[in-house]
Amino acid sequence: MYGIRCVLAGLVLLAISATAFAQERVVPRSAKGGRDKQGEPWAEVPETFRAMKIPEWPVPTDRRQWEESDRAKTRATLLECLGDMPERPDPKQVKVLSREDKGEFFLERFEFHNGVDMVVPGLLAIPKNLKGPAPVIVGMHGHSGSKNDYLPNPENELSLGWMLVQKGFIVAAIDGYFNGERVGKGPAGSRLDAGAYPQELSLFKLHLWQGRCLWGMMIRDEQCLIDYLETRPEIDSRRIGVTGMSMGCTRAWWVSALDDRVRAQVGVACFTRYTELIAHGNLRRHGIYYFVPGVFKHFDTEAIFALSAPRPNLQLSGDEDGGAPTDGVIMLEKKLGQVYQMYGQPENFRSVLYQNTGHEYLPEMRTEMVAWFVKHLKP
Repeated sequence: MYGIRCVLAGLVLLAISATAFAQERVVPRSAKGGRDKQGEPWAEVPETFRAMKIPEWPVPTDRRQWEESDRAKTRATLLECLGDMPERPDPKQVKVLSREDKGEFFLERFEFHNGVDMVVPGLLAIPKNLKGPAPVIVGMHGHSGSKNDYLPNPENELSLGWMLVQKGFIVAAIDGYFNGERVGKGPAGSRLDAGAYPQELSLFKLHLWQGRCLWGMMIRDEQCLIDYLETRPEIDSRRIGVTGMSMGCTRAWWVSALDDRVRAQVGVACFTRYTELIAHGNLRRHGIYYFVPGVFKHFDTEAIFALSAPRPNLQLSGDEDGGAPTDGVIMLEKKLGQVYQMYGQPENFRSVLYQNTGHEYLPEMRTEMVAWFVKHLKP
């Protein structure tokens, strides 16, 4: 890995056994840095909000109780907060629109109706000369991105799709609800679904009326994609990975929490804990899509991340990223380290914090992402 490992100045690591998890501090070769520095938590939050009730979720210590009872209850709570999720459509109804020979891989474009309100466009990049069913990585784009963020580009050595295809991974991606080819196709149509009134807002409002939330429908679309991937003979459905940056990072850890078909994940620039996000006044750092009614009544995000354990989980963060405050990252490292230790697999959780780094996807992070999937999904 590029860079020099170091302990970030000014950070006090929480007292926990060094064997409980792998947390790393890295000085990157170059980074743009964050737009603002993180000050003291709660310093600028009005007194009335400091008195709010913060949920206390006891980190599980009894593996049997967690696996036989508490884990299922936690997942059920998450699903209840997402609201009325309609049954997913038959994956056999997916339409392959084109198949192109791109030299070292085949590129397919497909679409499916999500069974509720929209057609979902997607792409599938399949390396040539596969010797059998191969692992697949589901790439999840960030806010204002698209599935094309994972389109392999042989002319760009840092192309996410290309880096993965070269290592023998199949790559799949779809456009999220208000991104890519789906822009202008929300409930307000093209007239209002852009500019000052983005599609994201109209979708959020409509889904609330319908007894669910936009975030739940976004997660559901990714599960529809996984349903389809399981039907493809080229894909080993026992080796499905998910990854993304920012909004895509958050989708990755939610999908992994709610769907055990995901076997490994890598998140970039959104290893976020709600309490610290509030404490630094940074709710503004996330779009309306991010907010799920009722979750914070029950627990913070460590409970969501814990549902993925002991499956491999790598999180890559910047220490000047307001959307994922550093003290929240450290708290998650502590709590998730304990969960993975409970399973006897501390090596499956790793968190890397990059110095003087904002909300960005560094070259080092891309290299780490690929290496993690090579290690755990073995193309």
